[in-house]
Amino acid sequence: LGIDVSAASLTVSIQRGKRRYPIATFDNDPAGHHKLVRWATKGGRRARIGVEATGIYSLDLSLALHRHPQLEVMVINPRASRSFAQAMMKRAKTDPVDAEVILAFIQRMPFVCWQPPSDEILQLQAITRRIHQLKVELNREENRLHADQYRRSLGPIIAQDLAVHIEHIQHRITHLEEQGRHLIAQVPDLESKFQRLLSVTGIGETSALRILAEVLVLPDDLQPNQWVAQAGLDPRPRESGTSVHRPRFISKAGNKYLRAALYFPAMVACRYQENVEAFYQKLIAAGKKPRQAIVAVMRKLLRCLWAMLKYDRDFEGDKFYVLA
Repeated sequence: LGIDVSAASLTVSIQRGKRRYPIATFDNDPAGHHKLVRWATKGGRRARIGVEATGIYSLDLSLALHRHPQLEVMVINPRASRSFAQAMMKRAKTDPVDAEVILAFIQRMPFVCWQPPSDEILQLQAITRRIHQLKVELNREENRLHADQYRRSLGPIIAQDLAVHIEHIQHRITHLEEQGRHLIAQVPDLESKFQRLLSVTGIGETSALRILAEVLVLPDDLQPNQWVAQAGLDPRPRESGTSVHRPRFISKAGNKYLRAALYFPAMVACRYQENVEAFYQKLIAAGKKPRQAIVAVMRKLLRCLWAMLKYDRDFEGDKFYVLA
C-alpha cells in the first residue's frame, strides 16, 4: 500500500500480487486509521505500507499501523519520494498520483521498516520543536519592537503591546524548557545521555534538549555518516563531464531542527574549545569561508555525539581533533 497523507484524509493506492485496486480514501483520524488497518489485514493478510513523513499528520497513522503485527511500515523522506516522482516523469501533483508514487517507491527501493521512538522521546521532541517555534516568533516580535522605536509618531500603544507579548513568549519558553528537563529527569537513560551532551563546550541545557530530542528518534543501527545525512549536513557534489565542477554545498535533505540545534553550539565551541578552535582555524587557513568552516565543525561534532551516546562517554577534545 502507498498512502498519501493530508490533514483530513488518507489516499491509498493498493496492489496485491499483480492486481491493482481502485484508489481508496479513509479519514485521517483514529476511526479512519482503525478502518484502514481492518481493511489491510482482512482475511489474515499481511501488507507492506509506505507512508510519506508529513510530521503531525502522519505520526499517529504510522504508530497505529506499526502496532499491528501483520503490517510493516516504511516512513519515507518527502524529498526522496519527490525525486522518485521526477525520475518517473510524473507531471501531475494530486493525492492519487502521490499515493501511486509512494506505492512504486516501496516496490522498487529497499524496504526499511520504521521503528517508532518511545513515548518520552516523542513528548520531548514535541516540546523542543514548540520551543523552536516560540523562539522564531520571539525574534519576530523583538524585530517589530525595534522597528516601532523609530516610529514615535504612532505613540506607545503598539510598543507596549509588543513588550507584553515578548514577555509572555519568554515565560512560555521557560515553562516548556522546565517541562522538558523534568521529563528527562524521570528517565535514567535519557538523563545519562543528557549529561553526556552537556560535557561538550558550547552545548548548554537548551541545546542539549533540542539535540537529544532529534537524534534519539533515529534508528539505533545508523552509522555516523548516516546521522550526518539525516541532518542534511552531507556535502553534495555538483559535477558533470569536464566543464561543470561547482563547489560542494550541504544537501539540506534532512532534519532542519537538528541542523539548527547544532549551529550555535558549533559557533561557541569554535571560540572556547581549543581542539575545535584549532580545527576551525585550520579550515580557515585552507581557504574556507567562516560559514563553511562552521558547517564542517557541525558535521564533525555530530559524529562525535554519535560516538559519545553509543559508548556512553563524555566529550574528549583529542578525539575531535588532535592539536599539533
